[in-house]
Amino acid sequence: MIVNDALIEKLAHLSRLEFADEEKDVIKKDLEKMIGFIDKLNELDTSGVEPLLHMSDNVNVFRSDTVKGQISREDVFKNAPLHDNEFFKVPKVIKK
Repeated sequence: MIVNDALIEKLAHLSRLEFADEEKDVIKKDLEKMIGFIDKLNELDTSGVEPLLHMSDNVNVFRSDTVKGQISREDVFKNAPLHDNEFFKVPKVIKK
């Protein structure tokens, strides 16, 4: 892949970014390095390697949900400035 000013301009347009001319030169060099790295990886023989979906064999290592300590409704509303014993009342923030 050839990295030229037209490609940098197209990428800048697609990403809705604006770059100064000095920045474009730096981006061009960095992009060439990245593409060179990918080309180097393409030289590897991966014909017998299965695609990797996860970095480890662990599946769903999340903790189980357990209820710990509950607060009564009275305690919840104790410091609330406005409430109706069921909901917090807050000022309206959306205007029509």
